[in-house]
Amino acid sequence: MSDEHTFDSPALRRERIDRQVRQWCDRARIDGRHAPLSDAAALCLAAGHLDEETREILAVRRRTGRPLPTLDGFGDLRRLTDEHARIASRAAELRPGATRLVFEYRALELDKRLRAAHRAFVHSPAHYAQGVRAVRRDRRDGVHLDPAQRDALFAALQRTPVPVSVPVTAQARGAVLGVAVERVARWSEGTPAEAVGRRAADALSRRVPEDDDRFVDRYDTLLFLAGSLYDRIEMSAAWNSEQLVVQRAQLDLADELTQIAVDTVALRGLLAELADAARSAPAARAGLEARATALEAVWDQLVDRVAALARIGDLLTTAEEQLRHDRIAERTASLDERIDRLIGRSGARELSAENTHFVGDQVDAAAGSIRSLQAALRGDIAVLTARERPPV
Repeated sequence: MSDEHTFDSPALRRERIDRQVRQWCDRARIDGRHAPLSDAAALCLAAGHLDEETREILAVRRRTGRPLPTLDGFGDLRRLTDEHARIASRAAELRPGATRLVFEYRALELDKRLRAAHRAFVHSPAHYAQGVRAVRRDRRDGVHLDPAQRDALFAALQRTPVPVSVPVTAQARGAVLGVAVERVARWSEGTPAEAVGRRAADALSRRVPEDDDRFVDRYDTLLFLAGSLYDRIEMSAAWNSEQLVVQRAQLDLADELTQIAVDTVALRGLLAELADAARSAPAARAGLEARATALEAVWDQLVDRVAALARIGDLLTTAEEQLRHDRIAERTASLDERIDRLIGRSGARELSAENTHFVGDQVDAAAGSIRSLQAALRGDIAVLTARERPPV
């Protein structure tokens, strides 16, 4: 979202943001590059794959400050899972031989890493009760996750939405094409072939990979966007300020993100089942497609809910700018006050300086008297010591 629409009316802002969110999801691409989702956002989205009982336990743990194990980013867990599935599938397609052995070895290494991550998450003694009494106490408090629930949560975290990784070959190709575009444009400049060179540079530039985050489908796009907005709002100084304490009480961000995930996961599952049924029973295709069309209303509602979060994020950005300006104004006012106080004390400083100079004059006069006295004393002492010396 950009700042050029800061002064839009609420209706125009809402319409614009809704249109932008819908466009991103339809293209399965969000403009620009974005930070990975926080663990808190990833857990809320993972809850969308779980049953209601497990979701409630996670909500209680969140409210009571009971943390869950972290794996240095659940987005990396998703990428590890996808890479393992891709390599294992490739190995299964190959005929026996050296190439297949390489892929099988790589799949085995990735599987070991996944198993280690699973052990660290599911069996962490620092996060789950380890004795009968401790388990009973956690059950009573509503924060105990059974091993099966932890397994389900780990599997859900393996589906954390992340941008599709750009293959190394595509990155290299993009870098080479970028250099080619620059050179073609530069070499043809000022020559009879300038027009041809410009067209060639434009054609090459269209083949350069776009610097945007891409996703596997519109659902992952929507979920990642919702999680990013959750992080953006949660980390906002304006959102956490005293001025918005009422609004924070009105909107439970974690619960809203979880509900968006629950409905998005359910919608994706239902549409996939309808598509499978339509392929299996062509005679019933018309009725099944009608049901799928009816579900588009649910999609529209989900887009609207995420757009509402995006609107809050935009408004908070504006509010943070205002808070920054207010802090600068307060700091300027404080500086003005301190400058005035400093200038106001100038009279006292002048008197103090005059007094110090006066004391200095007195000390100087006293020092002169002391020097005269010392000289006289030295003369007297010299006379006295001269009288006391025995004749040579």
